[in-house]
Amino acid sequence: MSDAIDLRSAPGRRPRFRLFHPILAGATLRDRLLACLGALVGIALTGMICGYVFGQGAHLPLIVAPIGASAVLLFAVPASPLAQPWSIIGGNTISALMGVIAANLIQDPILAIGVGVSLAIGAMSFTRCLHPPGGAAALTAVLGGQVVAGWGFLFPFVPVALNSCILVCVGLLFHRMARRNYPHVPPAPAVNTHQTQDPPPSTRVGFREEDLDAALVALDETFDIDRSDLSRLLHQIELQAAVRSHGDIRCADIMSRDVISVGEDTPTEEARALLLKHNIRTLPVKDRNGHLIGTVGLRELAEAGDHIGHHVSQAATAFATAPALSLLPVMTDSKTHAVIVTDNDGRIIGLISQTDLLSAIARALPKAAA
Repeated sequence: MSDAIDLRSAPGRRPRFRLFHPILAGATLRDRLLACLGALVGIALTGMICGYVFGQGAHLPLIVAPIGASAVLLFAVPASPLAQPWSIIGGNTISALMGVIAANLIQDPILAIGVGVSLAIGAMSFTRCLHPPGGAAALTAVLGGQVVAGWGFLFPFVPVALNSCILVCVGLLFHRMARRNYPHVPPAPAVNTHQTQDPPPSTRVGFREEDLDAALVALDETFDIDRSDLSRLLHQIELQAAVRSHGDIRCADIMSRDVISVGEDTPTEEARALLLKHNIRTLPVKDRNGHLIGTVGLRELAEAGDHIGHHVSQAATAFATAPALSLLPVMTDSKTHAVIVTDNDGRIIGLISQTDLLSAIARALPKAAA
């Protein structure tokens, strides 16, 4: 074959495509199979419901072709900004409306399809619902023949908007059952919990948001990923690189093993005295069987009554075999002062404080030349 596939790269040589190499970053076999199943269920139910509503003898397409393309985005790339509910419903409906307008104002079909798609792109962009199948919806409105023309300005709403709404509803239910995040909501940017003007500790080192903006301007391309997701991905890449470089340092290597802990029935004053005596900020709390149930610090104890039982906070935990540097995101969130190391049964075997982690990072730094 002239298009022989070879990903082995050499200096100055661009890697070539491989037939079964994932096209979508992060896509797994499970994701692909879920996409197939989701499209099957989504399209079938959309057609079935519309058939029930309109009746089999209705002079109207039960489902329009662009809905098939919408299903690809909805089930194959649910995190894409182009696959969100408003993008699907608004993009298809507004684009079909632009196609109807173009068909009514322009007699030449060749010119009408160009104008219709052009108007659709502009309208979707300004209404923040860019959706590629919208272009096909505009074409369908122009070239749909007498059936579409007979419905006129009702066509964008029935069946286009109705199809889109049903498909999105099925998608919402399907993704929830599959435990996937849809609609995709990018995590809120990190904030300084101390309510000062300084940026959060986790963002003070490494690239900044202005660096991300400058890179996007320099590349001069549009990417199908939310800007917040791109920032989160780059921060995760930085963390993975650090963990890979110093993965030989495990939690078991740096954790304190003589852990001061309390029971859930411990009196508040006793817990406070332990914190002050040992000069620590976090006390693990365990149940009668020795299993970790959470932590308390001076903040929780300030609100507690006679016993600490109802004021236990959720604990940050790790296994002894985990790379120590993987704790960086948790330990720099301005809220967590210690991570509790547990065994497979949830029993406490160690504790890593911010000081422990800082010492490990300092030892991992390259030594300056003498």
